[in-house]
Amino acid sequence: MFDSLTEKLSSVFKKVRGVGKLTEKNIKEAIRDVRMALLEADVNFNVVKAFIASVKERAVGSEVLESLTPGQQFIKIVHEELIRTMGESSVGLALSGKPPAIIMLVGLHGCGKTTTAGKLALHLKKKGRHPYLVPADIKRPAAIEQLTRLGEQLGIPVHGTRRQDEPVQVCREAVDQASARSLDTVIIDTAGRLHIDEDLMNEVGAVKAAVDPREILFVADAMTGQDSVNVARNFNEKLQIDGVILTKLDGDARGGAALSIRSVTGKPIKFIGVGEKLDALEAFHPDRMASRILGMGDILTFVEKAEAMIDEKKALELEEKLRKDAFTLEDFRDQMCQIRKMGSIDELLGMIPGMGKMMKGMPDLQAGEKEMVKVEAIINSMTKEERRNHLVLNGSRRKRIARGSGTTVQDVNRLIKQYGQARQMIKKMNKLGARGMKQGLFPGM
Repeated sequence: MFDSLTEKLSSVFKKVRGVGKLTEKNIKEAIRDVRMALLEADVNFNVVKAFIASVKERAVGSEVLESLTPGQQFIKIVHEELIRTMGESSVGLALSGKPPAIIMLVGLHGCGKTTTAGKLALHLKKKGRHPYLVPADIKRPAAIEQLTRLGEQLGIPVHGTRRQDEPVQVCREAVDQASARSLDTVIIDTAGRLHIDEDLMNEVGAVKAAVDPREILFVADAMTGQDSVNVARNFNEKLQIDGVILTKLDGDARGGAALSIRSVTGKPIKFIGVGEKLDALEAFHPDRMASRILGMGDILTFVEKAEAMIDEKKALELEEKLRKDAFTLEDFRDQMCQIRKMGSIDELLGMIPGMGKMMKGMPDLQAGEKEMVKVEAIINSMTKEERRNHLVLNGSRRKRIARGSGTTVQDVNRLIKQYGQARQMIKKMNKLGARGMKQGLFPGM
């Protein structure tokens, strides 16, 4: 979502790096360009004003002007101020104490509150907790059914709310049920409106008073920019929220909400929604987000995704197969599936430092995503023997596989050719590694 802002800031930094010696004049020009980039990204005016004042105060001092690398020092200051604006460090959920810990989600219609409840429940389940989903939105048609389906899909229990029930009574009964069933976390999906009104605030206020939640999290749609920041401020004034979950950060919004909401409300962003899948919820790290905004990548999140998705035992088995030149089409498919679980290609490449700029010259990455789906379909249409021994794939077998996968014989032939090239490359790497170890070039391999 920060593509436009990243591009504009990168252009500013390119100018700064290209100057042999920085002066107050060209620093002021750079700061003016940074200000315009932030305002165009829909960052709150007062937040921009405070941010620019901090950058200017540090940038025109000896920290930059007397530095041996003034351009890098200026970028470092902008990076540090971005982190400070978004909250210094990651803030987790306060769930300690006597169970069940109650988390109350609040926000307007359309912000993704119900889906976020499911995502948060899955996130906590992976952390070893036992969540209980509570549909307390009896106003929106199908809200109860939607959360019930999400619970069934995730294997997480959902409270049996009925349309005629009162929200306060629902939440009280749900807390009692969670205690009786030894479920340690209750996630309440409260009602929303198209706008803030007295009835909405009275209802969520009554739920808060009835169950005394450990965490009140405001769910904000990042696509709505300044509107979501203003709504967050109003919710905070009425309810004293504990944090924010920003949804739809995978969209094409300008990013103003992510940069403004912490400064305006004084409350931390705790999670961000980065996709439609139910596992697309990440803890918010201001330092990593600042690095993404400045085009520096986010290698830590990349590694965490890999560790979460890649089975260590399977990875060791694959390593052994690669050494023995026993890498099959089945292994090829399994590795591709694991990569796809980590996220979209453009999202993953964007986390690798330097890849953001390179991606701009690449062909449509969506085509690559479709190609991976096609490859998986082709391999799945093969028999076990064919997947494990590609040499048996004669003409008639390839025609059958093409029909079964909804592709063409040319597609099947292309996959087999690519697979053969991959095997050749692996052989060369194995030989190079063996030769290097003999000559002592790769100690510890």
